Amino acid sequence: MTAATRELAGFVAGLSYDTLPVEVRERVKALALDLVGIALRARNEAESTPAMVAAAGRLGLAGGACTVIGDAAGYAPPGAAMLNGTLAHSLDFDDTHAPGSLHPSAPIVPAAFAAAEMAGADGKATIAAVVAGYEVQIRLSLALDPAAHYDRGFHPTATCGAFGAAAAAGRLLGLDPEGHADAFGIVLSMSAGSMQFLVNGAWTKRSHVGHAAMCGLIAATLAREGYKGAADAIEGKWGFLHAYAPAADVAKAVDGLGRRWETMKIAVKPYPSCRYTHAPLDGVLALAREHGIKAEDVEEVTVGLPEPGWKITGDPEPVKQSPKSVVDGQFSMAFCAAVALRGGGLAWDDYARHLGDPATLALCKRVRTRVDPKAQADFPAEMSGSVRIKTARGAFETYVRVPKGEPANFLSAAELRAKFDGLAGPYLSARRRDELAGALLALDQAKDIGALLRLTRPERTSGRRATAAGRS
Repeated sequence: MTAATRELAGFVAGLSYDTLPVEVRERVKALALDLVGIALRARNEAESTPAMVAAAGRLGLAGGACTVIGDAAGYAPPGAAMLNGTLAHSLDFDDTHAPGSLHPSAPIVPAAFAAAEMAGADGKATIAAVVAGYEVQIRLSLALDPAAHYDRGFHPTATCGAFGAAAAAGRLLGLDPEGHADAFGIVLSMSAGSMQFLVNGAWTKRSHVGHAAMCGLIAATLAREGYKGAADAIEGKWGFLHAYAPAADVAKAVDGLGRRWETMKIAVKPYPSCRYTHAPLDGVLALAREHGIKAEDVEEVTVGLPEPGWKITGDPEPVKQSPKSVVDGQFSMAFCAAVALRGGGLAWDDYARHLGDPATLALCKRVRTRVDPKAQADFPAEMSGSVRIKTARGAFETYVRVPKGEPANFLSAAELRAKFDGLAGPYLSARRRDELAGALLALDQAKDIGALLRLTRPERTSGRRATAAGRS
């Protein structure tokens, strides 16, 4: 069998827009729309953004020709990749891949955007590059076994994302198969991301992803200039798969390559929280609607999750029932369920409203989580969950196998646009949102990626968040 590094490098170098299935091309456009809306809101409102932007300036990464979504300034290519990657993941509202247990777009699309601006590439080339990045990143996570990778404390979106970002950027910078192999060998030494952020709600999960986008771009650029990377970066004795997981399956890194498109298994989030919370949130909202359950009626909520989801969003229970920060809330099943019961949903603005709210936190104490055998059996093919709500009128329960947003239950075009408008609305007029959304959904027609991204820059008339959403 051909070595995995060589096979993946050849696949990326040979990929072209014209040979991609139509549905794959179209899915990339939808995912790009989703990412840009998220990053735009995060540039203006994520609490971690000011420090990241200030650091980029201090490091000399500002003042270049590349674009950061929602920012009026120009940035050097590594700075644009780092900031856009971080912004894309700063709301934890970005897309997911259930079997790979990762967020594909956040490291890949920003690296591709920066490389496209560097190279003057058009939209068709950018779409092909993004697909190359997705396919590499996702397959590496499947080969590692994401549960085992998590158990070692790694964040696969970042670790695998660095390789995907290198693939996407290298495709746009014109690398040949040998060049892509070098880029993989270079980014091997940059692949990082620790789950220790869960201990104190640190912002590092967001910057992991920006770091991956930046490192992928740097690795591809180094390879473009002839810098030599480590051989056999993926399957070697000290390569990625052997170093980052206890029992990786190298064959999964290339299984179905060019025939089965993992891009089509990417899901879009309807809620800005850990994807493991989404099936239970669907269930909570469905039960509340169907049975007229109000927050004050609830005696106890029991949520069942697959084991990895329980570990991340349910354990330790006393900590998850007392979130103190946005990150805490995003990874607390108890908080997400309590907000949904009190407000009939979960939106980004709910964190400001409910963190510290005594009634919400009291309800959190009545939410319990456990490992559900049925959800565990459905995992990792599905990120399922069960819900049981106990009230004085009786107990009501449901099981959600395929949460909203998964490929088999994907958001409609109208739902995608509504999510985008909800995120971008406070900062862009309706006219500008139409222009930007139209350009992203016609990404294959774009001649200048920088010009498209500059449509995200704040408008002179939309500086006041409270009134901007209502302007036309």
